[in-house]
Amino acid sequence: MPQRRLVTSRSQEPRQRFAEELRKLRAERGLSLRQVGERLGWDYSLFGKMEKGETLGGPEVVQGLDHFFGTQGLLLVLWELAMRDRTQFRERYRQYMALESDATSLWHFGVSVLPGLLQTPGYARAVLAAGGIKEPELTQQVDARMGRRDLLEGPTAPPFRTILSEAVLRTPLRDIGAWRAQLEHLLEMAERDDVTVQVLPFQAGPYGLDSTDVWFLRLPGGRTVAYTENAYRGELIEEDGPVERLQRAYDAVRDLALSPTESRKFILRMLEEVPCDPST
Repeated sequence: MPQRRLVTSRSQEPRQRFAEELRKLRAERGLSLRQVGERLGWDYSLFGKMEKGETLGGPEVVQGLDHFFGTQGLLLVLWELAMRDRTQFRERYRQYMALESDATSLWHFGVSVLPGLLQTPGYARAVLAAGGIKEPELTQQVDARMGRRDLLEGPTAPPFRTILSEAVLRTPLRDIGAWRAQLEHLLEMAERDDVTVQVLPFQAGPYGLDSTDVWFLRLPGGRTVAYTENAYRGELIEEDGPVERLQRAYDAVRDLALSPTESRKFILRMLEEVPCDPST
């Protein structure tokens, strides 16, 4: 039986390390995803998602892969590290959510998806499902996300500004009707006095936040905190120095973005390009 070996992957993210190790083990044996699935008796698409970091799978699947590849528990160790990291991610997110409810104003930059505060149920479901979340947790998370939108309702709603990379708007949902509904909702929200929506077009070129979704929360008393997030990790930043550096990068992005008026026109053009839903 092969000796258990150290992970040679360069990634420091537990979830990415796990995914990279799976890809490497399969490539070393010259196997396709379908062949692995057939030999283990599971749907090969699951292994594809695990290798992309879209899902971690369950302990039975990981134990089966450990046995199949002869890695003597190595994969299970990496899986447990990735699961623990996800738990920490959720804890940091809960800390952010507690602060969000007290914020006097919010600013956001999105490089990958629309912010939850502006999502429709159809969009939220598609995004969460793409991340590997299954029922019944999927419906629970969609409902929770829709509940967050109440933050922008009522006379005490904080001012909210979002700057969206054009890539966000160039990534439609497979469901044409749901995508049209999302764009219509985004336009409706952009017309509100307390919500500002701007688009950062591709032609703006490189910018300092090109791989990071970031939120800024202005809290009572004037303190500002930031929360950065990607597919694998979220970080709450409260130290003045790092927050100020992020704010400078955000200000530079805002200078490159279309004006709110031009952004609304841009989104309207995107909506007009959506084909008619054949189901209607």
